[in-house]
Amino acid sequence: MIVWLLVLILASVAAFFIHRYRESLAVRWHRVVGQLPSEEAPPAPAPDAAKWKLLCNDLQRWREHYAERYRQANHDAQKKAVITEARELLEHSLPEIMRCWLGTPWDFNGTATTPGEGKIACGYFVTTVLEGAGFRIERTTLAQQASQQILRTLLPQDDLRIRVGVPYKTFRFETTRGRPGIYLVGLDTHVGFVVVKQQDFRFIHSSGSQPWCVVDEGSEQALVLERSNYRVLGNITGNDEVIRRWLMGEKFPTQR
Repeated sequence: MIVWLLVLILASVAAFFIHRYRESLAVRWHRVVGQLPSEEAPPAPAPDAAKWKLLCNDLQRWREHYAERYRQANHDAQKKAVITEARELLEHSLPEIMRCWLGTPWDFNGTATTPGEGKIACGYFVTTVLEGAGFRIERTTLAQQASQQILRTLLPQDDLRIRVGVPYKTFRFETTRGRPGIYLVGLDTHVGFVVVKQQDFRFIHSSGSQPWCVVDEGSEQALVLERSNYRVLGNITGNDEVIRRWLMGEKFPTQR
């Protein structure tokens, strides 16, 4: 009887330690697995010069197509319809053209004309994208202007929204609830594009802060935009006259 009792006790003790050992193995395994990424991190975006050239050439062909339709329009309603279609084309194409530059290094004196081939400053990023999209601007001269003058070159003063000392939360709310489109935004010492869509926006710019290159940031990650005390914003695709001048290849003289 005593022997069987000892056997039962030893079996219970053995079962306990086996259970604890298995449990510790499971804990250690989950700790190891938990430290591993659940999936591979996506690679950092790289400049795409071939796509840049393809998109710019394709947009140029479409611009010429709509320009011809505009010239042949017999009345204002037809012209308005062409402007609307051209706006939709630009709002679709411009962000894709901008993103060809992602990963291109920033430099205060950067003047690259092709994604990944050299470095590019914030002003040159804006003017190079606009020129590539078919806007007749003075790329070099315009890139060297203050941000508000860059906006004034394309838009009338009444189309600009200037905010000084406004909390970013307020600015973000106003912008996401505003008219969708491609905006230019000027900051204290910076300039870039804001793409407003579906009550949110992306900030695409050549960043002079980490990671020191052309980036595409969501409204919550746009720290450069958030930290600026001065912000001036203008919707370049929301203005019919801007679209018309772009279609017809008219020059936008640099405002100084």
